Amino acid sequence: MEAVIAMGADAQGVRGTGAGLADWPLRTDAWVHSLHMEAAGQDGDVLLRLLEIGFLPGERVRVVARAFPGGDPLAVRVGRSTFALRRREAALVRISPTPPVPGAPA
Repeated sequence: MEAVIAMGADAQGVRGTGAGLADWPLRTDAWVHSLHMEAAGQDGDVLLRLLEIGFLPGERVRVVARAFPGGDPLAVRVGRSTFALRRREAALVRISPTPPVPGAPA
């Protein structure tokens, strides 16, 4: 079973959406398209945490730093706040390189 919270189409929708935040280039703006994870007992808490701290569809995000070596954790800016996310957590955030279109059908 999968839990997907998306804006518009599915997480692999149009305009190149569905890329994972964990692999996004540094200091490049993106917009949250959806949150995606396989439903497992411990993963439900991670999804809830991501929602609570602001990873909502349409929010602007940016990877500002990666730890050396290996790139885990990442410093991620969402809105006006910066958070440290494990690569596994950041991979659950699906992003789009273009901002959402206001008034577009869901």
